Amino acid sequence: MKNNACITCVMVSGGLAAGFTPLAVSAADGFIEGSSATLQARNYYFSRDYSDIVGANQQSKAEEWAQGFILNFKSGYTPGVVGFGVDAIGLLGLKLDSSPDRVNTGLLPVKDDGRAADEYSRLGATFKAKLSNTELKVGELQPNLTVLTFSDIRLLPPSYQGVSVTSAEIAGLTVQGGHLTSTSLRNEAGDEKMIAMLGHLPQRGADSDAFNYAGGDYAFNANRTTASAWYGQLEDIYQQGFLGLKHSQPVGNWVLGANLGYFNAKEDGDQLLGKIDNQAFFSLLSAKRGGHTFYVGYQAMYGDSSFPRVFANITPLGNEVPTYEFAFADERSWQARYDYDFTAMGIPGLTTTLRYITGNNVDTGQGFEGKDRERDLDIGYVVQSGALQGLGVRVRNVMARSNYRSDIDENRLIFSYTWKLF
Repeated sequence: MKNNACITCVMVSGGLAAGFTPLAVSAADGFIEGSSATLQARNYYFSRDYSDIVGANQQSKAEEWAQGFILNFKSGYTPGVVGFGVDAIGLLGLKLDSSPDRVNTGLLPVKDDGRAADEYSRLGATFKAKLSNTELKVGELQPNLTVLTFSDIRLLPPSYQGVSVTSAEIAGLTVQGGHLTSTSLRNEAGDEKMIAMLGHLPQRGADSDAFNYAGGDYAFNANRTTASAWYGQLEDIYQQGFLGLKHSQPVGNWVLGANLGYFNAKEDGDQLLGKIDNQAFFSLLSAKRGGHTFYVGYQAMYGDSSFPRVFANITPLGNEVPTYEFAFADERSWQARYDYDFTAMGIPGLTTTLRYITGNNVDTGQGFEGKDRERDLDIGYVVQSGALQGLGVRVRNVMARSNYRSDIDENRLIFSYTWKLF
């Protein structure tokens, strides 16, 4: 039965909750007293130049500028053994600059005439119930899961519609499960079926109205170590398992870290995309001292297929970034990364990231080995005091090159500010 995974995860979570006596009233703060609301303004400029594309019928550049507003309301819970509440999210995106020859940045919807919409908006609600440390949500959801990572990387965040259960009854263990029926994409106002991506290519010929997931994370060793196990199923397209381990270890003035993960994916049900065969391993090692953090990563794809995921999400793969994924069939990739937090130099709020990734051994299916490389530079600053306190600024510059997909030169400039309404 297709929904076995979802039913099982709900039963597990419910069983955990049933095995523990609620410690007290579910929500001492109350429905009104525990409520909060924030409004974030996000101004986003995005430019992506596909420098090796030529020809009258091919778009060589995507460039747009837009203003977004994100309103989040979260209620407290009604008194009682089982507390009830409601959350709501309101989204508004406004076009500031676009053109038919520069659309498809992911900031704005594209209309049938090839032009970006002047504005788009969405209002969604989530009903929730809480028993002890187990919470049920129904409605508009923004899950952040290993098998469905929350990818808030454009003007407005995406969301899903469905039901989820999260249980944390055992110290250190968080168990989750859910059933999602549709999605609202990052640059769309309506609901759509979910489609798969293989590598970086959306497979628009096949879609599904069910994504089921179950999994858990267990933190131990004074929260320095976390073990994870997850399962995800995009019905009739693919199913995917994951095992992961994260660890951090102080050594003198250093903190050493490791993030290891293994995915295994295959086709599911009616096999709308045919056979899928992908195994993905990633490792990301880090060393931190003061404001300096150094990373080195290795990632490898095995099997006949590229890495599958739900469109248009990034993944927790160690070498995936929002421009290139380094997740094509048989690809091997290495990463070197350096982060610096200028708080160590007396400039709190200023951070930088410099990253270089190179990949090869790609099975292009065209008789030659695919290779790609990417260099990223990110600079972020949050104003610490004065009239503009809390204003965030982020600059991103990317150079990405490949012999089997389009070269990309990319720039992003993002301003954000959040008001706490109550």
